[in-house]
Amino acid sequence: MNWLRARARGDDVIMTHAFDDLVAEADSAPVEGWDFSWLDGRATEQRPSWGYQRLMGERLARATAALDIQTGGGEVLAGVPRLPPLMAATESWPPNLAKATALLHPLGAVVVADTDEPPLPFADAAFDLVVSRHPVTVWWHEIARVLRPGGTYFSQQVGPASGVELVEFFLGPQPGARGGPRHPDRARDGVRSAGLELVQLHPETLRMEFHDIGAVVYFLRKVIWMVPDFTVDRYRDRLRELHERITAEGPFVTRSTRMLVEARKPAV
Repeated sequence: MNWLRARARGDDVIMTHAFDDLVAEADSAPVEGWDFSWLDGRATEQRPSWGYQRLMGERLARATAALDIQTGGGEVLAGVPRLPPLMAATESWPPNLAKATALLHPLGAVVVADTDEPPLPFADAAFDLVVSRHPVTVWWHEIARVLRPGGTYFSQQVGPASGVELVEFFLGPQPGARGGPRHPDRARDGVRSAGLELVQLHPETLRMEFHDIGAVVYFLRKVIWMVPDFTVDRYRDRLRELHERITAEGPFVTRSTRMLVEARKPAV
């Protein structure tokens, strides 16, 4: 039953059933890969102005050997028009690893299991292009090591305090979230410390809306670093409180932050 209609009727029993049904549906939905289409009509996120996949595709079309770090389920990489003659990708989470392998192998890309910690499982100067969309961690010295002289690193990254209003609803105040390792200044420092040259660094702040509690549950199950200990059972009381807030006030609004980062390894 539509939970808005339940609220309009003022029926607490139906409201409870709406909450239970929404949460159960989201808690049982598959979350492997990096496809968020399950949230269509239930949550929205403003997209960055630059169009990362298009720009990544343009660079891949000019590359001879490229690496996609932390490819997720391989959906973003698989969506570009043309891959270089040698294309590799890394992933650590087993469900994503299986999905990326099935998706990318037919396109001629090899997917390598990796722990997302140094060293990368490749030789020095193996690639003229390294890309990564939303890496959890960025090991700048490893990126520099596997790039050929004159090679490029191109990435869209999550910035500081992304979704912090949602995180703080569950975990309380996060005073360090607005700085920390995801701040643009830290990215700039990482580029320089690895001996790379910064080509561009663009941050943007974007609006996110969650229209029902099921969208929140699905998002936190999929983006596991937001609330690292999240389970429905552990946070059921807070989920119910947020459900009632959305029912009474409308969508829960937070902000995501993104950075477009491009760096180059000196040719000499």
